Amino acid sequence: MRRAVLLSFCLVIGACSGESSTATVPPTAAATLPSSSTTSSTTSSATSSTAGSERTTTTDRTATTAQASTTTAGNQEATTVPTATTAAPSTTTTTGPPQPLADLSLRAETVIVGLRNPVFLAAPRGDDRLFVLEQDGRILVFPPGAASGHVFLDIRNRIASGGERGLLGLAFHPRYVETGRFFVNYTNTSGDTVVAEFATDPANPDRADPATERILLTVAQPASNHNGGMVAFGPDGLLYIGLGDGGGANDRFDQGQRPETLLGTIARVDVDIGDPYGIPAANPFADGVDGAPEVWAWGLRNPWRFSFDGETIFIADVGQDDWEEIDAIPVGVLGVNFGWPITEGFECFQRADCDRTGVTDPIYAYPNRDGACSITGGYVYRGFAIPDLVGAYFFGDFCTGGVTGFRVDGEGVYEIRDWSDDLSTPLLASFGIDGFGELYLVSQSGTISRIAPG
Repeated sequence: MRRAVLLSFCLVIGACSGESSTATVPPTAAATLPSSSTTSSTTSSATSSTAGSERTTTTDRTATTAQASTTTAGNQEATTVPTATTAAPSTTTTTGPPQPLADLSLRAETVIVGLRNPVFLAAPRGDDRLFVLEQDGRILVFPPGAASGHVFLDIRNRIASGGERGLLGLAFHPRYVETGRFFVNYTNTSGDTVVAEFATDPANPDRADPATERILLTVAQPASNHNGGMVAFGPDGLLYIGLGDGGGANDRFDQGQRPETLLGTIARVDVDIGDPYGIPAANPFADGVDGAPEVWAWGLRNPWRFSFDGETIFIADVGQDDWEEIDAIPVGVLGVNFGWPITEGFECFQRADCDRTGVTDPIYAYPNRDGACSITGGYVYRGFAIPDLVGAYFFGDFCTGGVTGFRVDGEGVYEIRDWSDDLSTPLLASFGIDGFGELYLVSQSGTISRIAPG
């Protein structure tokens, strides 16, 4: 068993190692991305947006290397670096296919320092502010070019924080400019997961009123780890919620293969109808037979971070002892079983053979060795500052701080590129995305960095 001791976080994203060293993290053979007509699953008729990019023909699948780094958690007042800016970057257009990822140079540009255990960064689309979550229960807002941020929401008195608990996720309503609605995922003082809605103050867009809380969902947690924590709106306008398997180790509470429970799943609800929410008619168990109506997919250990790119969802599922994995499927493919604890990565879990009937394999996995311990999922880049990077998916590892990117299409993963020498981030709790598609690295040590051209 790996140790779970990294600072007070220990790891929001699952059991992790206290070691920190240079790590070689070779990928396995990549699986293909399922089509929306996958026969083992139900296909939704919902209409979604699309986002595409031209691919290159490079098929480099060489091993990746992650650089380790350690630091201590910061607790001073958060300030932005004076030379940094959060304004929208200028648009650059290019012709022809993008450069191969192997030819691109990137750097981590520090933009915020002095945070207390930050775990996430987000912004409404088209908004030039940055919203940063601190694990103990505050959301800070940083206006563009500001020397420091200020409190947007403070719900510390409602939250149990520490280890894998705390204020863990934030999602702005797709029509946030009109509605002022946003949603958070946190651990309440009883240790249970809460998904709640809040409203921005109509008279002050930089403040939210804690009194406006409307609780959508409370899920009992049998242990303090594997809380999941991500909330995000999909291209269908529905809210997706990531929940771990209930904690302990080795699926101790037998949740992973039980879709009638919300633990070990990604749930999907409609926050624009119903009280407190509606069940999408296309959910695989919408009728409540054979599974919970909210469940969209199951067989997950701890989907700490997931993201959408057009019609596709990318799910980084934190592994047990051997493998970290990335799952990716079209959002129209319903009722998918990602295999935990039958499988971990591409392998049978703790056995030589297993019945993989109905299990959907990941598109990518890497082994837990040489310090690697816990995957941090990211985003597909769709920003303006680095045109040749468009279409590349980023992820990292919390323990090594390494950052890797790749491209993916219907044939699988290709152009795997290790950027750890340039982007290594100690205690990499999360990636973030601003209102214009630029990507950020969130370090539990208290800093936020933007991925910039090298």
